[in-house]
Amino acid sequence: MLLGKRLKELRISNGLTQRELGERVNVTKVSICCYENGTRVPTLDTLTKLGKVLNVDVDYLLGYDNPVKPKGKKKKTTSMAEEEIAFVMGLRKLEDIHNLIIEDPNKAIDIISKRLED
Repeated sequence: MLLGKRLKELRISNGLTQRELGERVNVTKVSICCYENGTRVPTLDTLTKLGKVLNVDVDYLLGYDNPVKPKGKKKKTTSMAEEEIAFVMGLRKLEDIHNLIIEDPNKAIDIISKRLED
């Protein structure tokens, strides 16, 4: 979903139509439309070409643009999109769900999925 949003924003900010962007990365206008709508995912080759044409890193297209450093002694960092960070911060405010995620991640995923379907 984030890929489509970013792809569309970048395409428009570069003054390109879906057809023009498709021609530059050797796919159809319909493919670009599907990528933007989230109904199709580009191949790695196409994703790389999109990054070059739009002058962005592939990680940005995929949403991995915010390094997150965990608290504590661990030195490993993780990249998360703004939307992912906001989602996690929102979950932390819901103490019951947050605790359930820590205690039983599979059950938490089932509950969240059911709530999203409603």
